[in-house]
Parts: sequence; structure tokens; C-alpha cells
Amino acid sequence: MNLHINLENSLVTVKSYLLDLQSKIISSLEKIDGKLFGTDQWNHTGGGGGHSRIIEEGNTIERGGVSFSHVMGENLPSSAIISHSQSIKKRWEAMGVSLVIHPRNPFVPTVHMNIRFFTTDAEKGEKPVWWFGGCIDLTPYYGFKEDVEHFHRNCRDALTPFDKEAVQPLYPRFKKWCDNYFYLKHRKEPRGIGGIFFDNFSELGFERSFSMMQNVGNIFIPSYIPILINRKDTPYSNIEKDFQEYRRGRYVEFNLLYDRGTLFGLQSGGRTESIMMSLPPKVRWRYNWSPAEETPEAKLYSDFLVHREWI
Repeated sequence: MNLHINLENSLVTVKSYLLDLQSKIISSLEKIDGKLFGTDQWNHTGGGGGHSRIIEEGNTIERGGVSFSHVMGENLPSSAIISHSQSIKKRWEAMGVSLVIHPRNPFVPTVHMNIRFFTTDAEKGEKPVWWFGGCIDLTPYYGFKEDVEHFHRNCRDALTPFDKEAVQPLYPRFKKWCDNYFYLKHRKEPRGIGGIFFDNFSELGFERSFSMMQNVGNIFIPSYIPILINRKDTPYSNIEKDFQEYRRGRYVEFNLLYDRGTLFGLQSGGRTESIMMSLPPKVRWRYNWSPAEETPEAKLYSDFLVHREWI
């Protein structure tokens, strides 16, 4: 398979798609929330920069961010060299859209998505090293089987068109990768109900690998927005809000201890405020707490925070 690409043209093409996706996602969320996202433009120490679009204390979204970045540097950060150690001393460029939405209503799940394109400079006579990465995953506080199935069905359908060209079917591979990645080892529990995750992906050649990444980015609106609309006005009490804030603690633990995107941003000199925009606004921790048996809170652990086939 020919992996050669015109790097300059490819960067322009990918960047155009990512900026358009950021705009579409923000527009869809603003229509639901009624409050506009603010804009924070920033520069990167090694070159490039980005703009973070942030909403706080919205009507439906308690805190959320949809960020675009296009950054570069001279030496590959350690968080990015797992499969590309030969590129550690080469100049690199990375661009992507990353989002996290923390809803106000405890019956609406938190959602995270990240899609990105990464490349390193080529030596004379070499082809550039490049790859795509991305993920989309859901973290509910109160589980609804129909929501989880809807979400995973969208993930599967986005990847199925590429199965015949891939080494192995993509959805089972990326679902398992997601289950393994978003796992809190110190708690011995998943962060949520998963989704799909991929990295260092170039096996389809540039055009089809890019198309696959676009399909993943494009499922945010149909996979999450209907859940947000259906659950955002569900009545709740202090009990549900308290449990939501307790479970958000797990989200913080994962992002600060394990998340490669967080580590990459910090190691590469990224803007700290934009990196930490993924954290929820209000969180609770308790010592050695667990929900009472036969409660909706206990059902989250027994029925949803488990690795299983949802569709």
C-alpha cells in the first residue's frame, strides 16, 4: 500500500476539516444550551497554536470545551514515541480537535472526543512519518441501556465501511482498545461505557485513513446530541447531583494519571488552561465509599461499568 503523501497539501486538507468540525459541533451545542461559547486563542512555544472554545455555567452544559490546536516542535514528546521511537529527534506537527462536555443534569453522560493528525519531518530520500489518532467515549452517571446501545451503534456504523480494507474489522479492535485505555488500574474499574479508540493509524493509506478519522469525528452530533436532548430536562435531586460529582472524581483521576493527551500537551509545552479544560467544575471525593445495594447508583457499577458487548 502506498503511504506516500504530499505533506503540505495534506496538512491544509486536514486542518480545513478539523476547523469545520469544531464549528459544527459548537453550533449544535449552542442551539441546545442557549449560551454562546467563549473563545481563547493561544500560541504554542514551539510554533503554531490554537483556539479553545469554552462554555461555563451554561443552561444545559455545566462546563465544556471544544478546542482546535495546530502545534509543532523540535523533539517528539515521550508520550508520542511508543510506536515511533525512530522519530524522537525529528521536528513534528500535530493538529486536532478535542472536546469534553460535562452536562449539568446527572442523567446526561459526560462525553469526550479527540481526533488528531500527527507527522514528523522526513530525512532526505525518506517518506514522512504520519498517522491519525482519535477516540470518542461516554461516561454516564446513571445508565440507560438504550443510550449506550445507540452510542455504540453509531461508533460501529462509522467504521464498518472500512473493514474490507483493514487488517481486521475496525469496530471490535477500536472498542477493545477503548475499553483497555479508559480503565482506572488503581480502581480496577472502567471510566465509563467506552466507545472507540485508535492511535498510530495509517494502514489504509492517507486518503482512506483520513476518511475513517472524519467518520469518527462526524458521529459526535448523531451519537451524543439526541442523548443530551432526551435527558437534559429529567428531574433530579441533591442525591443524583451528589453522586454525579462523586463519580466525576474518577474522571479527574484518569485524566491526571493516565491520559496520553494530557501528558502530550504538558510535555510539548501546550497551553495549560486548554489542556485542563477537560476537568469538571465541581467534584467530590469520599473515603472508601460505595453505594447502597439495589439503588440506581449501585446499578451503574453492576450493569454499566463493565466490559461487555453492547450491540
